[in-house]
Amino acid sequence: MIVIEITLMVGSCVGFCISSYFTALSYRWIHSDTSWIPSFCRMGKKTCASIIDTPRARLFGIPNSALGQLFYLALIVALLTSQLFTSPFYFLCLTASALTVLMGLFLTYSLLFWTQVSCPLCFMSHGINFLIFVLLLSY
Repeated sequence: MIVIEITLMVGSCVGFCISSYFTALSYRWIHSDTSWIPSFCRMGKKTCASIIDTPRARLFGIPNSALGQLFYLALIVALLTSQLFTSPFYFLCLTASALTVLMGLFLTYSLLFWTQVSCPLCFMSHGINFLIFVLLLSY
């Protein structure tokens, strides 16, 4: 049980960092080619940065990454306060996680076949979302 909670916390923290990076790019708070960003995270105009401006990068006008920040932050707070596995909140997180995985499948398809961009950070965040869903299901 503790292994599940630790893995959920680590996954949520990494997911939050990735989402924060994408949110900062979406709102143009930082530039994708900023020198302090590790090279594997830098986004060229024809790579990851191009996905931020696609219609699929927003849900109801809000960047997907900002919604991801809220999701990960809710998980982190719930884990820190030991509230994640209380009935109503657990069901809400499990439902949000399932929707996140479904959206991730659509976005992965979109990346590969429509946008034709290989985005390691996108794939990593979709993988984290799937891991979180599996861990929540297995609890």
